[in-house]
Amino acid sequence: MDDFSAIGTLADPLRRRLYELVAGRDDGIGREEAARELGIPTHTARFHLDKLVDEGLLSVDHRRLSGRSGPGAGRPAKVYRRSDTVVAVSLPERGYDLVGRVFAAAVERSLGGAPLAETLAEEARSVGRRDGTAYDGTGDELERSAGVLADRGYEPAMDEGSLVLRNCPFDLLAREHTALVCGINRDYVDGVLDGLGCDHTRARLDPAPDRCCVRVEASASHD
Repeated sequence: MDDFSAIGTLADPLRRRLYELVAGRDDGIGREEAARELGIPTHTARFHLDKLVDEGLLSVDHRRLSGRSGPGAGRPAKVYRRSDTVVAVSLPERGYDLVGRVFAAAVERSLGGAPLAETLAEEARSVGRRDGTAYDGTGDELERSAGVLADRGYEPAMDEGSLVLRNCPFDLLAREHTALVCGINRDYVDGVLDGLGCDHTRARLDPAPDRCCVRVEASASHD
């Protein structure tokens, strides 16, 4: 098993629910009980549980679920448990390492006397500019912007000639410090556009529930 394969397995909503169900049972769970818990057919539960076993995310042992022993107690049944495999996965993708680097660099500069608000904006733009400059994809300005932002977990999607960013990689921070993180998001995206050499695309704040607060759109000039 590799992390990419396991992450792909857990990306399936039903398998993820089954994995979380099994993970919450220290003594394991049988396929029939798992099926009842999730309201799905037993054969469906069996198929997806066995896929999780194949990926090494679950392990299997056998025991009699009736609690009886001896003749007439029935055959031991498969019991699924969480395995010892550790997979680093966040769905949807988060990028706290990026915002952490921005904060750390800005605070370090502010200790030397630079205004914190200005250094946060400058550091966010600097990281974005670096990512934009390093991108080697092709396409028009919106397409190339989407490529960079997709790599950072923003989940860009075209929406009437602009890019809406369906995921905020800094979600938890944004919920608690909305204005601060939204500003960093815009400054980062501005930096990306600058690094890509975009002259006719701009980032603007366009907050809405359950997505990033920034929208990327075509404009007469980049400001």
